[in-house]
Amino acid sequence: MNRFEPKFTAGNEAQLNYQSGDYQIKVPGDFVRCAVTGKPIPLELLRYWDADRQEAYVSAEVAFRRQTGAT
Repeated sequence: MNRFEPKFTAGNEAQLNYQSGDYQIKVPGDFVRCAVTGKPIPLELLRYWDADRQEAYVSAEVAFRRQTGAT
């Protein structure tokens, strides 16, 4: 998040089924957690995930690090 985005106040954690280019909501909620950082990601800001691993990522950089195994 940057200073221009509204502050996120966590509600209920959603459970999603990640697919290639889309996702389905299994359990409704307001956010999911990044598989790497543990930070909450509001569903309206969710852009990065891996359908094979069924994981969400907070940013493209974090997703890339996860895929390459970089630290």
